[in-house]
Amino acid sequence: MEYVLQTNDLKKSYKSFQALDGLTMRVPKGSVYGLVGKNGAGKTTLLRLICGLQKPTSGSFQLYGIRNDSKDIIQSRRRIGAMVETPSVYMDMTAEDNLKQQYLILGLPSYDGIPELLELSGLEKAGKKKAKHFSLGMKQRLGIAMALASEPDFLILDEPVNGLDPQGIVETREMILNLNRERQITVLICSHILDELSRLATHYGIIDRGRMVKELSAEELNTACRKSMRMEVSDIAALTRALDAMNLEYQVISDTTADVFARMSVTQLVMALAKENCEVLSLRERVENLESYFISLVGGGGEC
Repeated sequence: MEYVLQTNDLKKSYKSFQALDGLTMRVPKGSVYGLVGKNGAGKTTLLRLICGLQKPTSGSFQLYGIRNDSKDIIQSRRRIGAMVETPSVYMDMTAEDNLKQQYLILGLPSYDGIPELLELSGLEKAGKKKAKHFSLGMKQRLGIAMALASEPDFLILDEPVNGLDPQGIVETREMILNLNRERQITVLICSHILDELSRLATHYGIIDRGRMVKELSAEELNTACRKSMRMEVSDIAALTRALDAMNLEYQVISDTTADVFARMSVTQLVMALAKENCEVLSLRERVENLESYFISLVGGGGEC
């Protein structure tokens, strides 16, 4: 598999605080990679290192196979578009003038690409309206459009839907999906809105205290988060014997509880348990999502 970004034992400390503590991760080319972690887990620090805004204390990373300590890393970074933390928007300028300013900063030879960026971000009708009068969603989409001015292969977005209303979230989501599917742009997203992230990501990295806890694909997450029937019984041994006899997949959770991962005849199972004097105390369907999976890995303290 080809990777756009790879980090190897990456560390970053600020005096006594260890923001990144040996982070190793891999972002596949063509993916939408969701980086998940609590506040203070090291997400924004990682983005700053990748973009060259800060330097790692130790360890290394590679962009398109080029190490961060190589002089050629500048060429790799030119393939990146980034919106880290808040969008860098000039509030007294229109969307078009903001993009023109971005083109000047990048040294691009003409403004020919601006109409397409305005259309892509849904701002083609913003006209002479200044950014200070934009909704938060419009500002976010303008920030993404500015990150796209250099026609990057790799787009880095820090909390792109944070604070948006439902309509703004949908518009931003569709924009990101279009960039990934139609333009084959690899996207790295940091977000604490896990339900929304699950609608976008093809791969996930779950970090905690500057370390990678788990990397997995969306398919692997779906397998881990599949539906189950949680059963609480008076005799777990009797339940396992009955489930084995019915050839049903299950996982014992405690000395009274098990999750059953298959469609089953509840009546048949209850009758089988009754023959062994085993009482069913509770029975409920359980569907784990990204949020509950995340909490099961890193715990529920703090905020995402």
